[in-house]
Amino acid sequence: MSLRGSQMGLLALGIAGVLLGCWPEGSASAADLLAPRLSKVSTAGDLQAQVRATAAKVLPAVVSIASTVMVHDQAFSDEGLPFGMFKDVPPRRQYGQGSGVIVSSDGYIITNNHVVADAVDVEVILADRRQFKGRVVATDPKTDVAVVKISATGLPAAAWGDSSALAVGDFVLAIGNPLGLSRTVTFGIVSAVGRADVGVADVEDFIQTDAPINPGNSGGALVNTNGELVGINTAIASPTGGSVGVGFAIPSNMARTAMQSLIKTGRVVRGFLGASTQDVTPLLAKTFHLPDVKGSIITDLQAKGSAERAGLKRGDVVVRFDGRDVMDSGHLRNLMAAAAIGSKHRIELLRDARLMQAELTVQEAPRERQRKAQTAETAGPTAHPLSGVIVDEITPALARQMDLPANTGLVVTDIEDGSLAEVSGLQPGDLLLELNRQPIPNFSTFQRLAEPLRSTDLALLLINRQGSLLYIPIQSE
Repeated sequence: MSLRGSQMGLLALGIAGVLLGCWPEGSASAADLLAPRLSKVSTAGDLQAQVRATAAKVLPAVVSIASTVMVHDQAFSDEGLPFGMFKDVPPRRQYGQGSGVIVSSDGYIITNNHVVADAVDVEVILADRRQFKGRVVATDPKTDVAVVKISATGLPAAAWGDSSALAVGDFVLAIGNPLGLSRTVTFGIVSAVGRADVGVADVEDFIQTDAPINPGNSGGALVNTNGELVGINTAIASPTGGSVGVGFAIPSNMARTAMQSLIKTGRVVRGFLGASTQDVTPLLAKTFHLPDVKGSIITDLQAKGSAERAGLKRGDVVVRFDGRDVMDSGHLRNLMAAAAIGSKHRIELLRDARLMQAELTVQEAPRERQRKAQTAETAGPTAHPLSGVIVDEITPALARQMDLPANTGLVVTDIEDGSLAEVSGLQPGDLLLELNRQPIPNFSTFQRLAEPLRSTDLALLLINRQGSLLYIPIQSE
């Protein structure tokens, strides 16, 4: 299910009562009727005791994080026209609040990237009200994970749990600091697992929960009734900005792997399938004789990649990964991205309608190239004419995702608001064919032609926009 059309609030993000009536009159004895009632009350009492014990165990490890970001505003003339290029506008401080979880007694804290991204100051407040300056060790925007370190020892640390053991209906507690209310505990169930395409992060395999989550819960703990950390609360889907019972948490297995990599290398090393894939549609399910409309079809293989080495072939339909149903290609990609490099996994696939198994060893994904055609931080008359333009080479997967008419070349994936290119009419989704009358079949050619351009030079682009060829001149006046 895609939630991209819903209003997503990044989190800055009830035990069911039993109605007991009087027993009816009749021939059954009061003791006979009372026995099942006492059993229900005892069960509820046991659950309450478990929830209390879990909250008491985890609360000391959950912290409040206050961050400060410097925001650069653009000045405007009386006519509303920007003239930030003519004078500097003093930056202003913007304050944010979130949560975090202590995961080691020597001060390592896991939280969300969006809680501490670009922060110039991080303050960590412990459950016992002690305050520490936090140091951002490293962040990973793709999973929305960040690691913060404080100078302290002997701290209470949350115990990691196995998020892969979670099932729909499991009880969970969300612990954090929603709306500035520290040490808040809410209760609910696991509503779904393996949620992808939520639109919060690039790599998604979210746990969905109805435990109430609100702004300020971001980076906080989602724990099972054993007090084990099974998720990092991250986002909500809400038309109002507040909790409506649809919250999302990063699975602990993914978060832990990302954290360990960030601490060790400063970046997250991701697993890579080494294959192009396609979602199963009803017509493809019928064509491939599949039992249902889920799984991921292998359409191409990278030489010596993980998939080829495992013996996968074009036309194979991957249906399970370590016993988990693969819902679609995005789900499979996320499972691979979260897997440790060198780890071995059992793949179940359908080949010519026959169920087969393969063992796949995860290889590291190739490092992504920076696709920005700019080095300047701000746009203006002194900036590069293509400042703020982000392009990428078109792959078959990207062509399907963006519904592009070509499988090769370059496409504009993003443009900075207010940049010269955006004002000149360039749009995300435009296919780039030429720069200054020179063909640009790949990123290296684009980079070679774009880098020498000066701030006053003309960048004449020939683009394909939904089948129509257009010239777009970009030049500061």
